[in-house]
Amino acid sequence: MTLPISRRDAIRLGAALPLGYWMTASAVSTRQVFGANERLRVAGIGIGGKGASDIQQAAALMDVVAICDIDEDRLNGSAKRYAQAKKFFDYRKLFDVMMKEIDAVVVSTPDHSHALPSLLAIRAGKHVYCQKPLAHTPAEARMLRLEAAKAGVVTQMGNQGSGLSGLRRAVELVRSGILGDVKEAHVWTNRPFKYWKQSPDIVSRPQEAPVPAHVHWDEFLGAAAFRPYAVRQEAGKSKPAYHPHDWRGYWDFGTGSLGDMACHTANMAFRALELDAPISVKAKAATINPETYPAWAIITYSFPSRGSKVPVDLTWYEGADNGKRILPPDELLAKVLRPNEKAADSGSLLVGTKGMLYSPNDYGAQFRLYPVADFENIDTTKPEKGPMGVPAGQDPFMKAEWVEAIRAGKPEMASSSFEIAGRLTETMLLGNIAVRFAGTALAWDASSMTFPITPAANKLVTKEYRKGWELT
Repeated sequence: MTLPISRRDAIRLGAALPLGYWMTASAVSTRQVFGANERLRVAGIGIGGKGASDIQQAAALMDVVAICDIDEDRLNGSAKRYAQAKKFFDYRKLFDVMMKEIDAVVVSTPDHSHALPSLLAIRAGKHVYCQKPLAHTPAEARMLRLEAAKAGVVTQMGNQGSGLSGLRRAVELVRSGILGDVKEAHVWTNRPFKYWKQSPDIVSRPQEAPVPAHVHWDEFLGAAAFRPYAVRQEAGKSKPAYHPHDWRGYWDFGTGSLGDMACHTANMAFRALELDAPISVKAKAATINPETYPAWAIITYSFPSRGSKVPVDLTWYEGADNGKRILPPDELLAKVLRPNEKAADSGSLLVGTKGMLYSPNDYGAQFRLYPVADFENIDTTKPEKGPMGVPAGQDPFMKAEWVEAIRAGKPEMASSSFEIAGRLTETMLLGNIAVRFAGTALAWDASSMTFPITPAANKLVTKEYRKGWELT
């Protein structure tokens, strides 16, 4: 598949051109440039859940030569589809055995295991597609961004909205100044409702239980501190507490609602407003417990001026308080909702001096401009200056774009390369640190990656790694 993306068009889509990052003309891959008919070889790390569709989409474009999962049932099921692929339970062994036989990897593990396989691949000169969020901590996101740039490999994070024409049009319009000075942005999510369990349902360590025969528990834990396999009780039945699903709600394994969805739902605002690192982060949150993310949180990121752009606050909303959804203020939503219309389950709202942009969409790819009379002739479906992207519902585009960039030897062609994805992830994950210090404004120094006024928060910028799973 050849994508209609020229180098000039790719650069136009950059996240913050005045800041000189994301797609830059200086990025040059030192890796192999592949011929049009030459098949790339890919390994899938984490091939259940979202990983199943990730490797399936990659397989349409590349040869799957290795698959890895800590769950034997999932691994053996995928082996039926990819009969020629070698099977592994431990991605470290995959790299030991297959390093010379792969060109790229797709990483779709739980959040706490994103960084190490991605880093090992990057340092070996392999191209990487990693699911969102890129990392478990801000420090990991920074490391992956810098290491990818140093290695010159092609990278892509799986926030597929980046490839949608609607999101690209929103970015284009906001950057053109159509909303005037944007001083506030609001982003909200429908997570964790109906998706996984955390506080208030789970606030303490679940009940220890024998490890099922098909689960390789040590490999699931990876870098996380050792804890026994466990089950939880629901409707009088025992269910797995962590694998294969509810890991996202635990501090040690996931990044909560913020990590799950901010790389999607805040992506448009981050690009459109040309954001990078905030200067402070402050949160309000429900009661904090040592095991799981809180029942609700409101997190405000304060960003400085960027060239001619004024300072802006981006506020994130998640969860529910006693059954009531945490959303932007009613009086603000009332300005963009139609008669008898309810606020979208997930969405974003940019407030400028000349107008507002409301997106009732996880990706910012469908949106409305207000006041309606001022913008009724504006096309909101596709960018005027390109690259075009694709309509909603075409996930494989991000894989195809990644493969096209690999073939061209141009990392800058990937619309969610680690250069932008690393910055987005690093910034968003600061919010989970602020939640642990709810009520305190945490001043952030991006150059030193520290909270200079609140040093107790610095230990959460990174984490301790279990022996054998360290990032060095």
